[in-house]
Amino acid sequence: MSFQLQDYLTDRRSRVEAALDRYLPAATCTPEHLHEAIRYSVLAPGKRLRPILVLASAEAVGGDPDSVMPAACALECIHAFSLIHDDLPCMDNDDYRRGRLTNHKVYGEAMAMLAGDALLTLAFELVAEAAGPVAPARVVSALTLIATATGTRGMVGGQVVDIESEGQPIGPEKLEYIHSHKTGALLTASSVVGAMLCGASDEQQAKLCDYGRSIGLAFQIADDILDIVGDEAKIGKPVGSDEGNDKATYPKLFGLDESRRMARAEVSAAVDAVAEFGEPAEPLRAIARYIVERDL
Repeated sequence: MSFQLQDYLTDRRSRVEAALDRYLPAATCTPEHLHEAIRYSVLAPGKRLRPILVLASAEAVGGDPDSVMPAACALECIHAFSLIHDDLPCMDNDDYRRGRLTNHKVYGEAMAMLAGDALLTLAFELVAEAAGPVAPARVVSALTLIATATGTRGMVGGQVVDIESEGQPIGPEKLEYIHSHKTGALLTASSVVGAMLCGASDEQQAKLCDYGRSIGLAFQIADDILDIVGDEAKIGKPVGSDEGNDKATYPKLFGLDESRRMARAEVSAAVDAVAEFGEPAEPLRAIARYIVERDL
């Protein structure tokens, strides 16, 4: 029977969300208001792509996905932290995300900022706790990978260059830098860390890193395209918001047709990167293809 991606995504999303509910502090735990704000954003409806990639990468090397669930949830916490902060008035100043009021519109700017801060620290706590069933050396490597992907050499650095580039003419190299760091770095880490914790070889990790870089770029190009041609109800943000904010995007620089071609080329590269993993990596290949099948 052929692999059914939607069944896989539904099952893994359900497992991730159940784990997140367990790992997040209860809304009744002091300080209640902070924990309520954290849960509001993390448990909001979402694709859970990053934690699912962590599970899928573990499976690709014959590992137990349940053993890497804390790391999977850590990546989702970091993603949620970045969204909370991105929505703040000092950043993108968005009132809605995924059809719901943004965190700061419900809980105030100060609480939203602290909720994001708390989620970042919770993420590293979750990864560190994996040292029970997982060899400590692997956990240290995972912590280093995630920290690098999140900080100035990854997501945060990409966000800074994106902000500084608003309204400025930029070339292909800087645009790729923005996307490969702002979005791609965390997706790359998600594609490697599960396998890393399960004892993947250096060669396997390198191939998964190539996979992650390609899907990260494809994902962002696809998002750029959907900002122009997408359905607002599906993408969870107003169509045309990038243009309204004078953001640097692939369609702005290359046009829609060439952007679609580039996204598909990155997906092909991602699929090729994990070809040698065989059947256990079919979820990774299917996820890569799904990225450019989102109404492009």
